[in-house]
Amino acid sequence: MQQDTAAAGTARLPTYREALRVWARIGLLSFGGPAGQIALMHRELVEERQWIDEGRYLNALNFCMLLPGPEAMQLATYVGWRLHGVKGGLTAGLLFVLPGALVVLGLSMLYAAFGKLPLIEAVFVGIKAAVLAIVVEALLRIARRSLKDNVEWAIAGAAFIAIFVLAVPFPLIVLAAALIGFARGGSLPPPSGAVTWDDVPIARTLATAAAWLAIWIVPLAALAAVFGPSHVLSQIALFFSKLAVVTFGGAYAVLAYMAQDVVQFYGWLSAGEMLDGLGLAETTPGPLILVTEFVGFLAAHRHGGGNPWVMGVLGAIVTLWATFAPCFLWIFAGAPYIERLNAEPRLKAALAAVTAAVVGVILNLTVWFALHVLFASVTERVAGPLRLNVPDIASASWPALMLLGVAVALLFVLHRGVLTTLIVCSALALAWHAVG
Repeated sequence: MQQDTAAAGTARLPTYREALRVWARIGLLSFGGPAGQIALMHRELVEERQWIDEGRYLNALNFCMLLPGPEAMQLATYVGWRLHGVKGGLTAGLLFVLPGALVVLGLSMLYAAFGKLPLIEAVFVGIKAAVLAIVVEALLRIARRSLKDNVEWAIAGAAFIAIFVLAVPFPLIVLAAALIGFARGGSLPPPSGAVTWDDVPIARTLATAAAWLAIWIVPLAALAAVFGPSHVLSQIALFFSKLAVVTFGGAYAVLAYMAQDVVQFYGWLSAGEMLDGLGLAETTPGPLILVTEFVGFLAAHRHGGGNPWVMGVLGAIVTLWATFAPCFLWIFAGAPYIERLNAEPRLKAALAAVTAAVVGVILNLTVWFALHVLFASVTERVAGPLRLNVPDIASASWPALMLLGVAVALLFVLHRGVLTTLIVCSALALAWHAVG
């Protein structure tokens, strides 16, 4: 490993027990989809605790954006690995997912038994308003720190327009940004001083990849052998394993593909139930891709045979395994190579341009989230190549708007923490519901 004491000295390494508490806290508070989760981790890990410096955090975020699967969960896994090796990565990744997974499982069971629950929906109005303010605060901070010149600001703006207005696929946006950065990097000097990277033999990387591939595939293959390939649990395992490989750009990018197959091909859920599942996943902690757990539970609950509740829980577990086990494969095999990319000026410039594009993508997620928090009705208008999500002004949610104002005041004016903001807004939303 090359040495870089300056880079290493910018971060304060915690004990494993200290990190365990913080990963649990992040897992419980990780509302708001990828934008909210990236913002929360930046605040907790970079700003407040300084466990990882800004450059490494953004480099890792760029890397995770290039991978299939939930980028925020993979970013947490990387930081945990950076701090405490494989044990730390497993701890961070699992604690990022498990609190939300347990909540989604409980809500899925309630949904299967009773349908929609107005009281829970009311509390989530306050949570979503608070998360929106948290996301905006973090977006402004990340943009100021990561966009260093006019070209990078222009890349961020172009990325936002491309994905929000033109519906350009996320991988193409990242590829274009990387090519622009790579071209710019030709005139840059090599980085001053040595750059830290993990000098891992290719044989070890291949062994790591093989081990995690077996951890992912072998249990699912055994399941199919026990229940048969036509059983719903086997179908869930295969479908969500395939989905885990193609989810570039996060959950939003793959949602239409998943919904179409789940509703039209498999017939596991109706279109309305898919939207309800997305709503649950958006308003609970953990990755938005946890909507897959809702789908897996209802599919096995209805079509698994035997005790529907046991089958539903098994369906949820199989879905979680097929969705998240590959994430550990991508990170543990690829993480040692992240820092090496910064040793080459062209690659470093390419990553900087990808960072700029990611800022634009996060802005797109923020606007999308804001529209669906503040308005009950949002329609897509198409005019040639242009695609715009336009809210129905008459459907504005006045409780959400007022709670957003409270959250902005708490964060920007009174400088309160994330937990305080979430609790206050949730309590006010519950009181609003109680008085009708």
